[in-house]
Amino acid sequence: MRVEKSWHYICLFVDLYNREIIDHSASPNKVAQLVYQALSTVKADLRQIQLFHTDRGNEFKYKIIDEALETFNIKRSLRMKGCPYDNAVAEATFKIIKTEFVKGKYLESLE
Repeated sequence: MRVEKSWHYICLFVDLYNREIIDHSASPNKVAQLVYQALSTVKADLRQIQLFHTDRGNEFKYKIIDEALETFNIKRSLRMKGCPYDNAVAEATFKIIKTEFVKGKYLESLE
């Protein structure tokens, strides 16, 4: 999304049960802190989360993410490269966000 004349990345946590976005974070950089920030502000009981699925991006391969998942006994799901089924819900969610909320819009601030 575009904020103050520069692009920002968004990290979403989606509950696969009902496809509800349970938390998010945004940052001008695609880094592990973006993921950690969203994870640390999830209002649901993290002990109830069984699986954390991501794509193969480097921002998900940092120790800080591994430690947070380990703390709550959340297993990581990272399947074969090119497997479209793992990421289908995430891709569909991002498509809706891009077409309905972001396309052609410029935000003055992250708030």
